[in-house]
Amino acid sequence: MNIFDIMGPVMVGPSSSHTAGAVRVGLLARALLGEQPVEADIVLHGSFSATGKGHGTDRALTAGLLGMAPDDPRLPRSLALAERAGLAVRFSSAELPNAHPNTARLTVTGRDGRTLTVTAASLGGGRVRVTAIDGLEVAFSGELPTLIVRNQDRPGMVAEVAELLGRHGVNIATMQLRRDNRGGLAVMVLESDQPLPAGLTDGLKGLDGVVSVRYLCMEQGGI
Repeated sequence: MNIFDIMGPVMVGPSSSHTAGAVRVGLLARALLGEQPVEADIVLHGSFSATGKGHGTDRALTAGLLGMAPDDPRLPRSLALAERAGLAVRFSSAELPNAHPNTARLTVTGRDGRTLTVTAASLGGGRVRVTAIDGLEVAFSGELPTLIVRNQDRPGMVAEVAELLGRHGVNIATMQLRRDNRGGLAVMVLESDQPLPAGLTDGLKGLDGVVSVRYLCMEQGGI
């Protein structure tokens, strides 16, 4: 445990869960999309839905999508700033099954029409956990460099990805494997001890059976 776990994050707003954590959820969704979205449909669940407006959760999520940090003094004006920046944000509420009380599901759209749905929970103290990407279950915080590989579910895919990372000197800290059904699409989520070297994601995209690759590294500005 470090001092920030005890004192909480430096932030603008009244709540580390509803404000600072919500900013980080928005930042992760922006980083996973790979750009500032032009549209965002955000579903609030549980406490986010019940008390989030008073705690500024709507403004915090929007601030993250705009690339702001939790301590950005512009955070209270993020909804107006989003409108000026051409980002249309819509909010609704729903009960999401088996979700943490502080959960948001963000469907974001990029300039080229590409969409991505990210479900994430704010755990307190500004910490968050991404729980699903495009409906596939995952579990990562974004605190380490994170690689999300969607691929065909066939023998040897995990070994090929791990071998390529090893050849580039990347040490895998954690690995999660999920699939929608046998022989269908699968997802690998790998957290590494160091940022990926330039060009490695292109090498991964070139592997037979790989459908998409997303790389998240917040210390490098997102991706």
